[in-house]
Amino acid sequence: MVKIRLSRGGSKGRPFYHIIVADSRNARDGRNIERVGYFNPVAAGKEVRLELDTAKVQAWVEKGAQMTDKVRSLYREASKQAA
Repeated sequence: MVKIRLSRGGSKGRPFYHIIVADSRNARDGRNIERVGYFNPVAAGKEVRLELDTAKVQAWVEKGAQMTDKVRSLYREASKQAA
């Protein structure tokens, strides 16, 4: 099954997540199919907190990919920002 989920990056104490499309059998930070955005939960100042290509996410969902709960909430947030 194809999932749209977070892949962790960054250093200890400063998390940074890529939003990726990956096979659910692959490791969290392992191989992915496509990177569709990023999420920086500790963004400060003028740093961008969330960048997400909603059109690509929607295309993957139409093909049968499933979003995790966190990605679903980030998708809603990104949709509100775009509108």
